[in-house]
Amino acid sequence: MKQEEKSIIIDAIAKDLADYPHVYITDISGFTVDTVNQLRRQCYRRNIKLKVVKNTLLKRAMEQSSVDYSEIYPALKGVSSIMLSDTGNAPAKLIKEFRVKNKKPLVKAAFIEECTYFGDDQLDYLCAIKSREELIGELVGLLQSPARNVISALQSGGGKLAGIVKTLSER
Repeated sequence: MKQEEKSIIIDAIAKDLADYPHVYITDISGFTVDTVNQLRRQCYRRNIKLKVVKNTLLKRAMEQSSVDYSEIYPALKGVSSIMLSDTGNAPAKLIKEFRVKNKKPLVKAAFIEECTYFGDDQLDYLCAIKSREELIGELVGLLQSPARNVISALQSGGGKLAGIVKTLSER
């Protein structure tokens, strides 16, 4: 491969890294073309970008990035593919579901919210990470809960108070 071709590929990978905040480095070696196509379709449905990359080109693209990916470099060995997503736990959930019928993909490393996770044993933890939207939803629910309690207490108390006043006025 010529240097110009390599630089074009590196720039494309660097652009993808800049566009997506969450990066998973996975191993999909040994997959048949049909299995890879199934995985790509599922990734596409969930807005996850899947790319098979050369480790050296990925490392150079990461070095160009403004984000410090240096902790991930040890995972760049063997056959690698990257899964890029806007949601931190979406690739982990997809991998877990896909592994019901397949032994892979294996998680080599993940970079989520400026934290690095290594190894396939982290998959359950990565699935449990809440997305930004889920956290905002929980926060809104927690903030609404005390207000609902106060309003319901006032409404129920108002009915009791009206009943007491009515009973006293009849006497």
